[in-house]
Amino acid sequence: MERGESVGDTPRPWQSYHTVYTNAKAGMDGVDKEKVQRIVYEMSKGSKYFENEERKEAFIGQKIENIRAQCEKLSEIDKSHFQRVADKRIIELEATRDLSRIWLHVDMDAFYAAVETLDSPSLRGKPMAVGSMSMISTANYEARRFGVRAAMPGFIARKLCPELIFIPTDFKKYTYYSGLTRKVFQKYDPNFVACSLDEAYLDITDACKERGISSGEIAEELRTSIYEETGLTCSAGIAPNRLLAKVCSDINKPNGQFVLPNDRMAVMTFISSLPIRKIGGIGKVTEHILRDCLGIYTCEHMLQKSALLCALFSRSSADFFLCVGLGIGKTDTPEAKLRKSISNERTFSATSDEGFLYQKLAELADMLSTDMQNECLRGRTLTLKLKTASFEVRTRAVTLQNYIFSREDILKHASKLLKAELPISLRLIGLRVSHFNEDKMGSPFDAKQKTLAEFINESGKHVVDSSSFGLSSICDDHFKIGTATGLPIDNHETQSHDSREPSNCNQLSDCNQSEKFGGNSLDTVNKRANSMDDETASSSNLKEESLWVDEYKCSLCGIELPPSFVDERQEHFDFHLAERLQKEESGSEPRIVPKPSSTGLFIMTELETATNRRSTSHLRKTSNTFPLMSFL
Repeated sequence: MERGESVGDTPRPWQSYHTVYTNAKAGMDGVDKEKVQRIVYEMSKGSKYFENEERKEAFIGQKIENIRAQCEKLSEIDKSHFQRVADKRIIELEATRDLSRIWLHVDMDAFYAAVETLDSPSLRGKPMAVGSMSMISTANYEARRFGVRAAMPGFIARKLCPELIFIPTDFKKYTYYSGLTRKVFQKYDPNFVACSLDEAYLDITDACKERGISSGEIAEELRTSIYEETGLTCSAGIAPNRLLAKVCSDINKPNGQFVLPNDRMAVMTFISSLPIRKIGGIGKVTEHILRDCLGIYTCEHMLQKSALLCALFSRSSADFFLCVGLGIGKTDTPEAKLRKSISNERTFSATSDEGFLYQKLAELADMLSTDMQNECLRGRTLTLKLKTASFEVRTRAVTLQNYIFSREDILKHASKLLKAELPISLRLIGLRVSHFNEDKMGSPFDAKQKTLAEFINESGKHVVDSSSFGLSSICDDHFKIGTATGLPIDNHETQSHDSREPSNCNQLSDCNQSEKFGGNSLDTVNKRANSMDDETASSSNLKEESLWVDEYKCSLCGIELPPSFVDERQEHFDFHLAERLQKEESGSEPRIVPKPSSTGLFIMTELETATNRRSTSHLRKTSNTFPLMSFL
């Protein structure tokens, strides 16, 4: 984090401290930004929160420096090449533009705060926030004028606004009012998409045609119906796609609406001067990278810097940025998807009181069990999320042989995970259940169906401890390498996984000692791996140049890298070499999965077994960059 910014001879370090403050929230346009930054800085300095924010700022700074280094490597020939790539991609994306649908985004105005005001009219006109001194869930518009907003620690909010009133959260109340609004939504679009308790997307194309009225009239009527049904106000945005509709709903907040016509020229004019932070999916981290590295401030700049975006970012990220510059978003109604997981979490003041922590865990288990029973769900993987007093986030998980849903079962296994972490000071606990009892087709789970371990044990031919299959304690997050924040989705929270974790990969290594597949023991596989050293050395001498077509494109996967990216090309070559060697060893499809990083390069998921990890270790003889790491 840069420090030492000043005006004249007076140092003003808070000017580079961007934590918490943003004017992207409705009702904060007239806030004294420097005053808010100064108070946030002074109130936070020296705290664990401040230290964590400094670590995140340093991480962002390193990402920015890495991208700048990549920019400097690009020659004029490289830039010309990627400009042609960008121009071609823009034409392809433009061909997908759909102006035939009308989307409406509804956003309730300061929803939690409005519900509390409706319940207690004496709060009307007074600055109020829902939450506590630890953290705020939302703030009403009177409080936002002081710089108070959601996701701000309450003690800082009180400093900004001494008259601020705190109201504890009541999710049962918010859920009730959310249900009332959804009954109204269904009248206009039975397939509306609810994003949260307080916002939703509606395709009102058919409603406009059937009733012969304009989209603006539909929006006005819907907002009136919601007010009559609930006593709450909302804002609406109407546009040709969901991306723009969400932006439009924020323009005339609170209790207003904005209509963007289904016309290409109107869309391009609207998007040209729009700040990139107004776009859903571009948060603080992405904004800093685009602004500080590439000088991108508005959506129009996305098209002006299209060559750099295609050169430095993955295909999916570059496409997202170009779509933003073109004002192109999704217009089809999302298909209903089976739920992958269900979770809840609660934040509180940092404490190491074990009794309190177990009490919170019991409350979460009770709520989670109720939610699962309401949706007729049972799951096998239970994940415990913890945020320490120093804002470090940890996840611990266990995968069970049986499907669970009861409060007792959830609490029993969650308590074991928490006990392994004690003593510890926490400020947040969360629980998540996944791996539900439905197959890919959504068929109900057959309770009589045996697990793999049960089948082998009952066969009498092999007696294998269930832990050797990784059923006892596995966390999905263990198989990830690199700490890059994927773009374009912004990540505000740094994940940190403790190497002391009981379910770490070290445990998998021990478990796999007894594994046998196809008659080959782990020792046998390792001997085979060692015997391949000479072959590896010779493989590394393959002409790497033959991998690249037209100097830029990889002939195996299609990714494009400039010739000047020497280290990155070597790393990419190592990736395909590792993929090939793993395939030769396993005799099946490789399990290394390339993932595009936010520089357009690859990061790699860690091999899923100790066997595969060992079989690639000899690659370090040919390259000191394996396993592949993200450059951000």
